[in-house]
Amino acid sequence: MGRPHRFTAFTALSARIPGGPDGRRLLAVALIDRIGSGLWAATAVLYFTYVADLSAARIGLLLAVSGAVGVAGPPIAGHLADRVRLRPLMVGVQAIRAAASLALLTTTELAPLCAVAAAGSLGDRASSVLTKLYATRMAGPERTRYQAINRTVANLGWALGGLAAAAALAAGNPAVYRALLIGDALSYVLAALITLRCQEPEAPSRVVARGPDPGDTAACAAEPATAPPSPWRDRGYLLYTATDAVLFLDDSIFKMGLTLWLVTGTSAPHGLAPLLLVLNNVLVVLLQVPCARFGADPAAARRALLPLGGIFLAGGAALALSALPAPWVASTALILAATAFTLAEILHSTISWELSVALAPSRAQGAYLGVHSLGQASQRSVGPLAVTAAMAVGPVGWLGFGAAIAAVCCLQRHLVERRPAAPLSVPAVTVSEH
Repeated sequence: MGRPHRFTAFTALSARIPGGPDGRRLLAVALIDRIGSGLWAATAVLYFTYVADLSAARIGLLLAVSGAVGVAGPPIAGHLADRVRLRPLMVGVQAIRAAASLALLTTTELAPLCAVAAAGSLGDRASSVLTKLYATRMAGPERTRYQAINRTVANLGWALGGLAAAAALAAGNPAVYRALLIGDALSYVLAALITLRCQEPEAPSRVVARGPDPGDTAACAAEPATAPPSPWRDRGYLLYTATDAVLFLDDSIFKMGLTLWLVTGTSAPHGLAPLLLVLNNVLVVLLQVPCARFGADPAAARRALLPLGGIFLAGGAALALSALPAPWVASTALILAATAFTLAEILHSTISWELSVALAPSRAQGAYLGVHSLGQASQRSVGPLAVTAAMAVGPVGWLGFGAAIAAVCCLQRHLVERRPAAPLSVPAVTVSEH
């Protein structure tokens, strides 16, 4: 008797996911993709060390080169997404990622490894913007809620992949690294197969419409064909992207700042470091969907920028307090800081998703989202430098770090208030493909 009840509850829960069957399929893609990425992220450095036999300097060079090349992925993918069908493009990018993962197994030489890793990085960054664009077109007005659900599922995938990698690495056998890399490649293949089952979403720039009769010169003159706008000439959107890059600094806090500061600048026990990362994952899974309401529409996203600034300021202040000598005070302050920056991460991801789409012209949505993704990519290069600078100054540096990001939140709110949001619906008349 219990099974029908559970089945009914599951059906009701599935029905609440925006996008219908394709929305659920894309969530499966996100979960499988992130499980594979979690397998590789947890073992990449170990693979290059123990299997490829690279020195630390060469591994650093390899990661730097692949990261630099990967920056080109979002704008290239966004440009193509406005001109070709999105579903085959997503499948092709997944195939590139799978091929790059498998190709890493074929060589231990630095130059070929750099080339292959760069191709994989290019595919990773391209896949991110294409997935965002597909979800935006598929979910329509419910795009922010869908983003929250997608992000929750993605975090679960990362955690599952990391746990699986940790369990496998306990064997201490170099063959395990190869197996995990193959598992990463297979996850992209499976993601591509699921994507093939999805429908092509309606796109403003690619809707097949019946144009005016070529013989009707008056109609042709009334509806001239115009090229889609370029994000590189849109000063307002570029300024918005630049400010958003600063707001992504919470990523560098969790990837390096918290752990390094805990070890070098506080009296907190070192065992607290992994627990802070666990806290981050748990809070994202629990709060990402409920916080989606703060980005339900452009107006809500704009209003949420001021509270976001206050949260960043609170996080910086907590890191400053963590320098106090008592271990229990330092530990408490670090937990508060991790909580604050996690809340900032959750809220900013919601705001950023909504505004990056709403401020982009519908006919060039792919190109604009590709440029916006450059902000997050550039933060991955500049962020560690900003965090290191704050650490070098000490408690005052952390306070200034939080205050500076809070000021950027206020600046971004001023910028987006002056720019009208794009309509949510797809225009009825668009450029014909014929």
